[in-house]
Amino acid sequence: MPRLVGIHRDPDHEFNGELHRYERILDHNKIEHVKLSVDDLDFWEQVSKLCLFIYCWRHDDRSRHAAQAILPVVEHEIGIPTYPNTKTSWHYDDKIRQWYLLKSHGFPMIRSWVFWGRDQALAWAKDAPLPVVFKLKRGAGSTNVLKLDTRKAVVRMINLMFGPGVAAEGLPKSLNKGAWKMFLRWCAVHKRMWQGKPAPYTMRKPNWEVHRNYILFQEYLPGNNCDMRITVIGNRAFGFRRMNRPGDFRASGSGLIDYDIAGIDPRCVEIAFDISRKMGFQSMAYDFLKAPNGKWQIAEISYLYLDTAIWRCSGYWDDNLKWVQGHYWPQYCQLVDALRMPELKQPGMDPGD
Repeated sequence: MPRLVGIHRDPDHEFNGELHRYERILDHNKIEHVKLSVDDLDFWEQVSKLCLFIYCWRHDDRSRHAAQAILPVVEHEIGIPTYPNTKTSWHYDDKIRQWYLLKSHGFPMIRSWVFWGRDQALAWAKDAPLPVVFKLKRGAGSTNVLKLDTRKAVVRMINLMFGPGVAAEGLPKSLNKGAWKMFLRWCAVHKRMWQGKPAPYTMRKPNWEVHRNYILFQEYLPGNNCDMRITVIGNRAFGFRRMNRPGDFRASGSGLIDYDIAGIDPRCVEIAFDISRKMGFQSMAYDFLKAPNGKWQIAEISYLYLDTAIWRCSGYWDDNLKWVQGHYWPQYCQLVDALRMPELKQPGMDPGD
């Protein structure tokens, strides 16, 4: 049976650089592929002909709802392999699901407190360890993350979350863009609309859901000037450190990356491999912070990550912790595993391609 790989288009039929890299690799290996969308009238007919369905869905509400509706059907009911599969992605961009999942298996997650009722949260707040980190369950690049230094601030946040709630982009002080840049983005979107031009999907970011009636706090771990990101794809582990923004406790989204492998603790690599192996993750990025007792703990996980950051790593560790030198695109590693083709070749592609 001939191989046919389907790649889901972004909303409004956009096809970004990360998806183009799947195409480049498939073309280089003469593997047939097709772009498709759940909006296509013949979508399910197209899916039935595939050997692999790729839908790299992102943080926005529309992509999440579409992906969570179709991926389990494609994988479990029709029986077509998917990337990501359900085990890898059902908890994506949901820090509460991640906490429940990994903590239930005894993996080293940063101590967290999740409340679904105001009274329980307020009772905890009376003796809460300060400072404490508040997080919406959704958000990337340190968005929607605040350090609360006073009990008054904790109570105020509890009342907000169990009152009117906040939108996914409703905490401008927690965003690395800041409120001013958010306003500039709004202006850019509407300028294009006035000119009769389509606004790029990445500028619109249609997040409409309001977060309320839950709250998530995480223990603050002082003394970390960076986090350690370990990304496991199959039997490969890529590692680098992300330095905090100046004067900030957050590293995610800073863009200040140290690729020197001398700064990577092998214990983090071992933990990441152990989790991915036991949980059956196809691909997963783990963000580690060091606790005061010197042990590494996980803040968050994500199946989706910046592909150029992986490519810039000088190599990876295999599952025996043997170092393999070279630059690899995550899309290449994912396709090798998903298609079960160790002979797959990686074309020469620079980050600008």
